Amino acid sequence: MDLQLRDRVYIVTGGTRGLGRATAAELVADGARVLLTGRTEDGVAAAVADLAPVADQGGGAVRGTAADNGDPQTPARLVAEAEAAWGRLDGALISVGGPPAGPATAMTDEQWSGAFETVFLGGVRLAREIGTRLGRGGALAMVLSSSVRQPVAGLAISNGLRPGLAMVAKTLADELGPAGIRVNTLLPGRIGTDRVAELDAATGDADAARAAAIGQIPLGRYGEPEEFGRAAAFLLSPAASFLSGVALPVDGGMTRSL
Repeated sequence: MDLQLRDRVYIVTGGTRGLGRATAAELVADGARVLLTGRTEDGVAAAVADLAPVADQGGGAVRGTAADNGDPQTPARLVAEAEAAWGRLDGALISVGGPPAGPATAMTDEQWSGAFETVFLGGVRLAREIGTRLGRGGALAMVLSSSVRQPVAGLAISNGLRPGLAMVAKTLADELGPAGIRVNTLLPGRIGTDRVAELDAATGDADAARAAAIGQIPLGRYGEPEEFGRAAAFLLSPAASFLSGVALPVDGGMTRSL
């Protein structure tokens, strides 16, 4: 199936590693032009260098810029950079990283406040500011978590913030839909990223944690980042032109709710 991505322009936040990086790779491999962001100049430069051959082979293009998703000036700057480079903007993958891990009884007010500023408000701001700059046929996709549907043990802050972001995305889908702009969310489960490896290791027995998680996944394994990337690229693409307001689990069947 042709995703109709050639020459379309996307911003991918958190694009230097993990799920953002995998999505950027799929987009440029299908001919899209991607402005990816990361926290450090070195990380951005390394990601751009790694993805450049993929972009060349697929007919796409990739550029990068260091950006703090919690900075109120970031959305406008990213829009301006994408438009200056390629003269248009068709959508964005918004990934704001994971908040501190731990149980609700141990999380401090400072940890909650910090996560709210970066993960929640940062995500809302990016979606609002980029979404209102898109034209008809534009698309946003927010990377959330399976914690939107059911709590994940040891991730109390994520469990608290992600469902709210999902409802904001649903609201934006209602508000931007009449302008022909789609808004969806992705709910990854256990995908084999550095972040998930860190969470497994934080339990004190990474192998046991991984085995326990796999025992809850009907497909019997962790997902590959590329599998998430393909799902995200589809949702952002014109091939998904009648999908909006959708919360798509990418979890191998792990989430037990509908």
